[in-house]
Amino acid sequence: MSNLLYTIAVILIIFWAIGFFAYSAGSIIHILLVIAIIAILLRLIQGKKI
Repeated sequence: MSNLLYTIAVILIIFWAIGFFAYSAGSIIHILLVIAIIAILLRLIQGKKI
């Protein structure tokens, strides 16, 4: 499950970077960035518990 979260986070960060440089996606890109950061934090927190 944590590997899936990490994969989703990386994909969202890539989409954010593409949208950031393209200036065409508006505020949706920033929402995706926040979701990606949350997923990465969850993975780090869960990784320390195991």
